[in-house]
Amino acid sequence: MQTLLLAIAGLAFLMIVLEDVVHINKAKTTLFLGTLAWLLLFLFPPHGADSHLIQEKLDENILEIASLWLFLMAAMTFVAFLNHQGLIETLIYKVLPKRLSERKLMFLVAGFAFFFSSLSDNITATLISIALVLSLKLDAKKTVRFAVMVVFAVNSGGVALITGDVTTLMIFMQQKVAIDDLLWLSLPALASVMLLAGLMSLKLSGEVVISPSPRRDDKVGMMIAFIFLLTIISTIILNVIASVPPLLTFLFGLSIMFLIGRLCYRDDERESLLDYIRVIEFDTLLFFLGILLLVGMMKEIGVLDSLVKVYELLPTTGANFVMGLLSSLVDNVPLTAALLKSDIDMDAANWLTLTYAVGVGGSLLVIGSAAGIVAMSKVEAITFISFMRYSGVILVAYSCGFAGSYLVGQALH
Repeated sequence: MQTLLLAIAGLAFLMIVLEDVVHINKAKTTLFLGTLAWLLLFLFPPHGADSHLIQEKLDENILEIASLWLFLMAAMTFVAFLNHQGLIETLIYKVLPKRLSERKLMFLVAGFAFFFSSLSDNITATLISIALVLSLKLDAKKTVRFAVMVVFAVNSGGVALITGDVTTLMIFMQQKVAIDDLLWLSLPALASVMLLAGLMSLKLSGEVVISPSPRRDDKVGMMIAFIFLLTIISTIILNVIASVPPLLTFLFGLSIMFLIGRLCYRDDERESLLDYIRVIEFDTLLFFLGILLLVGMMKEIGVLDSLVKVYELLPTTGANFVMGLLSSLVDNVPLTAALLKSDIDMDAANWLTLTYAVGVGGSLLVIGSAAGIVAMSKVEAITFISFMRYSGVILVAYSCGFAGSYLVGQALH
């Protein structure tokens, strides 16, 4: 039975990698195989286990998954509203000058993608940043160059805030890192993004004219944007001073958004703000559900113990660096979940470096992160090979960021 369960897990990870080949959404395959694995565990329990014990272990997994789900649902609903109203694009075009050099634009795009991905999920941040790049109507090679920059910046921006990257959220919820320590991680992450922007802009010499599309002002929308920002700040402060769970603060902020929408849009014919829950990426949430069920099953049958062997063969810092490289081949969500479930003994400083590694390492290949997959789907010129041409400079930036995260961890602990 253990062999069959391992085969199911292997098939699930293979279907994730081959999603663009088989044209089956990875949410469908992981959810099917994840639930199938637990059904088999109940029907054919391992030696020494009974249905009550398996039920107890499943309940633990469901509790972790539910906390992650609800937090992501709240954050994604905020961003879905702001994106649909065009408020994000309006803000971008108000900040950008009408004419600027391509080199300066590279730094501005990198900076925007970095900071915006800290506040929203990586998929939304990539979509908005790529839309900005495509609106500039650059030639194919330059578009790929800018898109590669967006992927790295988005992945880097997400590592320092629990709102930005699901792997950071997962590590935080297991109490491996403190929320105030994560904020310091933004320093090496931003430094590595600026380093890559400098390297990527060396061959650029042209000038770009910005032509924003006209949009009407929405005062209520701006108020909700302010509430979103205030919710993020409150999440950090309340967790530090009173250990308030981020999930609770975000759900409170979401409820305020719904109430303001009800009061201020009373005479408006637009849809109810509750409708934005229906437009968030539920396939992403279902993918996380399936993956975490699979990883939970693998822990129960003792498979995750093999991951610890990497940390026995290499120094902890070196093993963390390798995990970052591995995340470019294996989806970082199951990889992070597996590392957390395997109960690796590391101090807070090393968990910080691992947070950076699994969050940013996926940028090395276009298939290594959700940001890369989204960019490839939106930019025709991006292929596996065209993206890999930049893997060398990305590795340099990733290595510098990793070294910086190590120094930050040592300074804090």
